Amino acid sequence: MRLIDYVNQGGAITWLLVLMNITGLTLILWRFWVLRDFGKALDDRAEGIAQELKKTAGGNALSIAKDFITAKVSELEYGMTVIRVIATVAPLMGLLGTVVGIFEAFQIIAAKGLDNPGDFASGISLALITTIAGLIVGIPHSIAHNFLSGKLDVLEIQLEKRVLPRLAGN
Repeated sequence: MRLIDYVNQGGAITWLLVLMNITGLTLILWRFWVLRDFGKALDDRAEGIAQELKKTAGGNALSIAKDFITAKVSELEYGMTVIRVIATVAPLMGLLGTVVGIFEAFQIIAAKGLDNPGDFASGISLALITTIAGLIVGIPHSIAHNFLSGKLDVLEIQLEKRVLPRLAGN
């Protein structure tokens, strides 16, 4: 069976999971690229932040530097909430599909009995496909969110280590 056949068999919930996966993976790849580029130019960015702080805050630059750096790094967090929501919601959507599939299977048993196991199996198949799809979407998004969050924390610490000495030298 082809992948598209599995997705079709999983129904609307699986198609929603496919859409969530495409959206999330796009954001993940974009965040990896943005954070990589930010990290490559960390010294230049630190110098720019130090100059901006000296210009705008004057003698108070050192006291507001950490908050300023935190604000700059938080700009890099764009899209992270969506990744976290997908990581959280995808397994729940899979569980919803599981419940719907089992419900359909029991409705078929109630209506037709167990004379034709193929009818019963379609509901169970829906349950299993949506469960698998929810986990396939949720697990990588959870891993990526944790990795990217850690990378943001490291970038913030590295930025502080480069900016604060430039300000203290005044």
